[in-house]
Amino acid sequence: MKKILTFLVCLAIPLAVGGISGFATVTGIESWYSTINKPFFNPPNWIFAPVWTTLYAIMGVGLYLIWQSPKSESRKNALNIFGIQLALNFLWSFLFFYFESPGIALIEISILWIAIVMMIAFFRKVNKTAGNLQIPYLLWVSFASCLNAAIWWLN
Repeated sequence: MKKILTFLVCLAIPLAVGGISGFATVTGIESWYSTINKPFFNPPNWIFAPVWTTLYAIMGVGLYLIWQSPKSESRKNALNIFGIQLALNFLWSFLFFYFESPGIALIEISILWIAIVMMIAFFRKVNKTAGNLQIPYLLWVSFASCLNAAIWWLN
């Protein structure tokens, strides 16, 4: 029973962060974002929620795998970088959508990208599966970085 509860908490943490940052996203999409120039490769708005929900769930699974690993310095580092990247992920939505600042958001998402690469490396030291599960997240943030840069350039 304890493992199930731990798993649910590990899922809930990134999903809750995503849900809260989704507020900033929806606010921005309904106002500012709909009026700006976007590149040809900008996906339809409806695609973002299911992609991000899936990615947050995958983050939660990875977090669970790390949390279940024996206590060690590597595990501690992996948990710390997880928290850092999740905080950066949370911040990006507010910078881009709520504060309508794609330039600052571009700088921040670059830092987020580095934090994700570090998270993958730290996770792999503890649990290779947990690290590999984060690759789709890195790929999506790579795409989001390109999209952010294009929006900044066009506006």
